[in-house]
Amino acid sequence: MLLNSFVFDRNRLMGLLTMCGVLTVSCTGSVAPQKNEPVATGVAVHVRQVAQTVPSACAGLFIEHPLDFMTSTASGTVKNFESNGSGVAAGDLNGDGLIDLVFANLGQPAVIFWNDGHLNFRKQALDVMDVRAPAIVDVDGDGQPDIVFTQRFGPPFWMRNRGGEFERVNLGNVFEPAYSMAWADLNGDGRLDLVTASYNAELAKEQANNFLFNRIGGVMVYTNLGDAQFSATKISPEAQGLALLVTDLNHDGRPDIWVGNDFDVMDEIWLNTTAGWVKSTMQPATSHSTMSLSVADIDNSGMPAVFESDMKPYDVGVHTMVEWLPLMQTMRKSQPKDDPQVQENVLMQQRGNGTWQNRAPDMGVDATGWTWSAQFGDLDQDGFVDLYTVNGMIDRDFFRHLPNTELVEQNRAFRNLGGSGFALADDWGLASTSSGRGMIMVDLDNDGDLDIVINNLLAPAQVFENRLCSGSSLEVQLQQPGSNHFGVGARLELQTSMGTMTRDVHVGSGHISADAPRVHFGLPKDATINKLVVTWPDGIASSVPSPAPNQIIEVTR
Repeated sequence: MLLNSFVFDRNRLMGLLTMCGVLTVSCTGSVAPQKNEPVATGVAVHVRQVAQTVPSACAGLFIEHPLDFMTSTASGTVKNFESNGSGVAAGDLNGDGLIDLVFANLGQPAVIFWNDGHLNFRKQALDVMDVRAPAIVDVDGDGQPDIVFTQRFGPPFWMRNRGGEFERVNLGNVFEPAYSMAWADLNGDGRLDLVTASYNAELAKEQANNFLFNRIGGVMVYTNLGDAQFSATKISPEAQGLALLVTDLNHDGRPDIWVGNDFDVMDEIWLNTTAGWVKSTMQPATSHSTMSLSVADIDNSGMPAVFESDMKPYDVGVHTMVEWLPLMQTMRKSQPKDDPQVQENVLMQQRGNGTWQNRAPDMGVDATGWTWSAQFGDLDQDGFVDLYTVNGMIDRDFFRHLPNTELVEQNRAFRNLGGSGFALADDWGLASTSSGRGMIMVDLDNDGDLDIVINNLLAPAQVFENRLCSGSSLEVQLQQPGSNHFGVGARLELQTSMGTMTRDVHVGSGHISADAPRVHFGLPKDATINKLVVTWPDGIASSVPSPAPNQIIEVTR
């Protein structure tokens, strides 16, 4: 069923704001619920429920659906940093309640796949190419989600949504080259701000004179002034930023910045303080070549864990070692004793006293291959987030000794063992060898479980339809006044009979990819939901008592 009742109703929202006072948070009244809808308490919100669609036939695994799209290169071969590929973004571009997809590309145009329901898509090419990271956000606050791209050798730009037609526009005063980006309301003014990080290794090789003489690149914070105009602050002059994560790391209510750097440049954490951006050294370990960042509460303790992906073979057989040996010989031979970088995945989990600990080795996820994007999500809907990584590498210099200069590796799916560790889930049907780069988890058919979308390099993109048919779920989408009307940066707590689950609303994670701002909670079929608590980006809370499972609910402030 198409969720026409899930369309953003601008008139209804404006009526609510008129009742309660435009842009005020002191309104204590509540809107009369529709029949069979829960009543929200606390700060006034309107709750709309839509039943999830009937899932497809159960198969106990994921079913692959190739898409008519492939990230390619201009030359047809893969050289230098073309091997990094491009990403994928998800979001409802036309307000029909179905999540659309945007794929970036290097050698061909980027595309939109319009979601017509039941995993049927319409392809639309965009007049842009040589782009890395896409994101779907409302840049100008007009209620229509736009598309933003980073590009290989220039600053990000946006494609303004004109009712389904897209016009390329520059972002005002956004001028530094950017590889990765993240969007969040950094200063609590209701607008989405932009964080970018350059990839200086690529700039130095491809634009040597411009890079050396103009000192371009670094980590930038662009504060949204409205009307797609920004003020710029450079917080770090150096970056090899393959990944960016914006989340509240020290529980002070302000989003912080985690920069995942490649090569010998250490990852950086920048804390958002009343005195400005302050560099932190809170992590005791970090991956050496961070290619992806993903955050989740892996044991339902309320404490965040951040997964940093790197390169480490997932087996030590002779065949694998022969494939990896030429690359291993080029890696650094020694490192300082106090260097926290390790050449493997890192899973940094925060403890109750605020310190961090690397849990990757004891939880079984330190070696997953040449891993690009990695994402957390409750794939089997047992109440604990699982982990999926996409792997492989193509490079004419590093892998001349291999057929088609390609290191072929399986993607790896890991089942969460109730918060105590992760186990390889080979039976889920997710061991693709198509050289994935960008990847997201999203419910594409509105049946309540998370599907997986991968942007591969030199192979067709893939949708993996979730047909595990386990557990149940609740999906939540927020609406609020202002340009950040999907509540990016909000924190959701679902209080259930099996404990409390915590999720954040974000649009950027993994490797140069962007999630849809719809939050998914999986839970066992016998679990009951007591309450949903939404802490909005400005710190104001709302609660919804006893929402029913197997629903998509829209919470409008």
